[in-house]
Amino acid sequence: MSRFRRWLRWTLVAFLGAVVLGVLGLTLLYFLIAPKLPDVDALRHVELQEPMYVYARDGRLMALFGETRRYPIDIERVPPKLKQSFIAIEDARFYEHHGVDYKGVARAVWLLATTNDKRVPGGSTITQQVARQFFLSSEYSYTRKLAEMMLAMRMENELTKDEIFELYLNKSFFGNRAYGVAAASEFYYGKSLDQLSLDEMATLASIPKFPSSGNPITNPERAKLRRDYVLQRMRELGFIGVAEERAAVSVPMHATPHERPVEVYAPYVAEMVRQAMVAKFGGDVLTKGYHVTTTIDPTLQVAADQAIRDGLATYDHRHGWRGAEKQVDLGTESSPDALRAHLRGMSVQGDLWPALVTGTGAGTATVLLGDGTSLELGASASTWTGKSPSALVKRGDIVRVRRIVPKPALDKDGKPVALAAADAKPKFELDQLPRAQSTLISLDADTGALRALVGGFSFASNKFNRATQSRRQPGSSFKPFLYAAAFERGFNPASIVLDAPVVFKDRVGHTWRPQNDTGDFKGPMRLREALVQSRNLVSVRLLDAIGVDYARKYISHFGFPIDQLVPNLSMSLGASSLKPIDVARGYAVFANGGYLVNPWFVDEVKDRNGTVIFKEKPPIACRGCGQRAGQETASSVVDGFDLGNAPAPVAKPAGDKAQAKPTAPPPDAVLAPRAIDERVAYQLVSMMRDVVQRGTGTAAKVLGREDVGGKTGSTNDHRDAWFSGFGGNMVTTVWVGRDKFESLGYREYGGKAALPIWIDYMRVALKDRPIMANDPPDGMVKVSVGAGGQLLPEGNGGIVEWVKNEDLEKMENYVDYGPEDTAPSEEAFDIF
Repeated sequence: MSRFRRWLRWTLVAFLGAVVLGVLGLTLLYFLIAPKLPDVDALRHVELQEPMYVYARDGRLMALFGETRRYPIDIERVPPKLKQSFIAIEDARFYEHHGVDYKGVARAVWLLATTNDKRVPGGSTITQQVARQFFLSSEYSYTRKLAEMMLAMRMENELTKDEIFELYLNKSFFGNRAYGVAAASEFYYGKSLDQLSLDEMATLASIPKFPSSGNPITNPERAKLRRDYVLQRMRELGFIGVAEERAAVSVPMHATPHERPVEVYAPYVAEMVRQAMVAKFGGDVLTKGYHVTTTIDPTLQVAADQAIRDGLATYDHRHGWRGAEKQVDLGTESSPDALRAHLRGMSVQGDLWPALVTGTGAGTATVLLGDGTSLELGASASTWTGKSPSALVKRGDIVRVRRIVPKPALDKDGKPVALAAADAKPKFELDQLPRAQSTLISLDADTGALRALVGGFSFASNKFNRATQSRRQPGSSFKPFLYAAAFERGFNPASIVLDAPVVFKDRVGHTWRPQNDTGDFKGPMRLREALVQSRNLVSVRLLDAIGVDYARKYISHFGFPIDQLVPNLSMSLGASSLKPIDVARGYAVFANGGYLVNPWFVDEVKDRNGTVIFKEKPPIACRGCGQRAGQETASSVVDGFDLGNAPAPVAKPAGDKAQAKPTAPPPDAVLAPRAIDERVAYQLVSMMRDVVQRGTGTAAKVLGREDVGGKTGSTNDHRDAWFSGFGGNMVTTVWVGRDKFESLGYREYGGKAALPIWIDYMRVALKDRPIMANDPPDGMVKVSVGAGGQLLPEGNGGIVEWVKNEDLEKMENYVDYGPEDTAPSEEAFDIF
């Protein structure tokens, strides 16, 4: 046998041996790896991470929560050219191979054998990439590569090509937290997939290979090279023509960040929703694609936000200019980029933009905004200070400016009149961050549904929600709750109580001398007038008369935790620290006829497939439904107190009786528990309407509605200013104060600091809403009362009141103190 034949034989034997060993090795690897491979069928039911969407009640987007931007899309909705762009760059034989492209594998093996590279391109099909994305790590090893290939072949057997391609397009990372091609399209171009141009499609297809370092925002030069290569490959594969390629290549790179627009700005409510969803559905709620619809009314939310901003600005302007927010040394810096660097990290708060003063002129100042815009502030930009901008600021000052969009005047028909071009341009005003904070809560009185909520001036500055997280003293706005307790004990709006000096002593000799805000005393007065004029001494005597323990238990029926109600007579002046949202709920009890409704804001939750997994069905107040206080309801008796037992009418009623006709509730309605007697609610509503008509809340008369009522509130040293009230079926509470419990300033009462905000909001909230009636419920009688509180025969003058039937006999035994100057002088009582 020749040497050549022997060499050939041994070569063949070696080759066959290598093949056998290779097959044995692969078989061994298969049996080692195959049992550990995941179930491919799970991909049919895979749940991709998707953010949580929060909407207002009309479906407008309010917030997006989640680190991942992803909007999964069906393959049928992906434009053909976009599919072809990915195929051209990632896997030209995708629709031909069975999971593994052996040509690509051979090319990769050849490169490994002929180069020193440990990692070489090629060999990974789209199917293999999906296998790696869902099931495998990014570790680079031969066993991982073999597992990837085996998984890919399994996937091709169990899934269609389009199913695999859809998984790839929805799973791939495109940089900037964008996962999936739909999210990438929105972020880089602000477009849906069907709006993309050819050059944009090619750009998106080029990103997944280098999502962080090669996306069109981070590195537009590198992204352009890859985009042009994608277009070249598309032309080579016959997907596009030469003319299309040239036209697309000539388009400059133009990707810019596009955040999904929030249509309703309500960050405090959005954060409340996030916390509520985490509490109800678990910590992974932000990745499951839940769609949450809230009770928030977009129009009212905008009005609330604007009312807070305008009200705090007005308050702050009353106290003058405080100087620049910050001062930096500019030296000789003049380049816009160097100047703008001083504003880096300073956020827009409310509607106030940070601005750097770059120079001053004759009565003017030039400022630079964070976006590079340069503005000249003229004399009219600081009229509220009484000085020109140049007299207030200097170069290097960092200040705030407010953008003011001119509002057109209205013609006689109420239609806007077009402004001249010069007058229509936005103007900027020199301003400052307000030192005070405010919160506004607005509820539907009958259901407790939250319609608007603002937790502070700026969520960007401070995420502390003063509506739900703070506890402040309500001052005189607490008095209606005390009066309700007194009316349950037999007092009524015509009852006479002394407005006279009083001193209380405790057991160790300490004394307390409460005072009226006005510093004077008016002697005996009716409770209606005492509430209208907010007389402190009447409230103190009233609480002393009914007892602190009784009052605390009764007032807790309004939803206040009893341990938050101070256990002494200072409770009568609103010394208890309460949450503003609880105060709003308490006022809803008056407005809805005596029912306790709970504030709520999540109306409906749907999963990513649109299936409703939660629907709120709140207990509702049913005015006139016939659910009388004292009947056998779930909460007619609380803490041993019968909430308003209404006996039969007395033998000799005076005047007309109210004839309230019961109304049947909806058949599937869940009735809210009764908190107080509906007759007491009627009396307090009537009295608080008078507060607006002729008391401390008269500014609200500008709304021109007879159903508007409420109560102002102020605390010692003017640390807190309140107005809580109602109109239509809306209940709204406004608080103004400082986070560090400092004084708001001299004479900053609730009617001055809080009521204007309430009015501005309610002007919008009450538009086109019907006037809410306040008809006396059954079980009441109309009486005429003299100046001293005595009953008068009908038609003999006096004032008219509606009182509970059972209070008539008590009214006959009134105490007539006589003329004002004969009222008792200062009396002493045990504070306990």
